[in-house]
Amino acid sequence: MHLVSDATGETLHATAKAGCAQFEFIRPIEHVYALVRSPRQLERVLADIEATPGIVMYTLVNPRLRRRLEERCRELQMPSMSILDPIVSMLRGYLGMVEHIEKPGIQHELDAEYFKRIDALTFTMGHDDGQNTETLHDSDVVLVGVSRTSKTPTCIYLANRGIKAANVPIVPGVTLPKELAELEHSLVVGLAISPERLVQIRRNRLATMNVAEETDYVDLDIIRSEMTTARRLFAHHGWPVIDVTRRSIEETAAAILNLFGRQQDGLSRGTPLE
Repeated sequence: MHLVSDATGETLHATAKAGCAQFEFIRPIEHVYALVRSPRQLERVLADIEATPGIVMYTLVNPRLRRRLEERCRELQMPSMSILDPIVSMLRGYLGMVEHIEKPGIQHELDAEYFKRIDALTFTMGHDDGQNTETLHDSDVVLVGVSRTSKTPTCIYLANRGIKAANVPIVPGVTLPKELAELEHSLVVGLAISPERLVQIRRNRLATMNVAEETDYVDLDIIRSEMTTARRLFAHHGWPVIDVTRRSIEETAAAILNLFGRQQDGLSRGTPLE
């Protein structure tokens, strides 16, 4: 797969990855060409495409470069597609607009949304694993769960969406910070997982640390007790619960964003999240 972009190539890569995920038994070999903005750069790309035939996907807004790429792909009998064309065409028809801005990488400009994401990421890193609970009230979302329930990576993913996400661990014998129960506008979400799956994850974690001995950290009965305590805690506070046993980070974050959207809608209407 040849992914040709006049910007960072992130849009292309994400789209190609999503498409390939629908085919279980293929392994794509990606050739990524970013910041292709001149005829000379494009000619080098075309030489590589000719040498290693494959599907060509591109996001080029320069009409001259687009025509050259499309013509050469036809000559080489290589399938090619501009992944943004269907979207732009649909928007143009719906909005009744003939022209659109032809500017490479415009979605990555340093606008207010960009600085919002940076601010969220800074907040999230400073409120990881129960840190700085005195400013927990500034969070949009707080994740609560036992060790190794993907709290930190989920928070970082949310921060990249502009959400100020904090996480607080549930540690046996340690009382949760009082600030957690005092939150009024932050969405608190409990993360649950099957004990059997958690044993596997924790064993893998110990293996990466070269720790071989058996500990309470990977004892199935103790982990079951941890999860029972955690679920009772979630129920006591009325926090929504997401089971991450079979969810990827992206799927967990998507579920949290749905809950967050519902909560914000409820706050604007004066109704609580059920």
